[in-house]
Amino acid sequence: MSDDESDETVQVWLVERTYSDDEQNIIILTYATSDGEQYFRKERALTSFSDVRDTTAAVEAEPGNLGDVSDPDLKAQYAAEAQRMQEIHDPDDVI
Repeated sequence: MSDDESDETVQVWLVERTYSDDEQNIIILTYATSDGEQYFRKERALTSFSDVRDTTAAVEAEPGNLGDVSDPDLKAQYAAEAQRMQEIHDPDDVI
């Protein structure tokens, strides 16, 4: 591993859970940093009602997988929700 590579991850908190408009049975989970500056998206396909996978309050994401939030209103929304989640949940809490 070179000096500029890192195996560090960033903790991001669940701020939004939506259903895809263009595909059925796709859930989009959006996690964000507590300052709302960056986000991480996970898409999850539900294949059946018995397809149970836990969604946790926070996940660890590699910095290269984070996107920047440029909209100031969305940044404020993500920051508020990430901080709220951080205050009331442990990272491994199932949501």
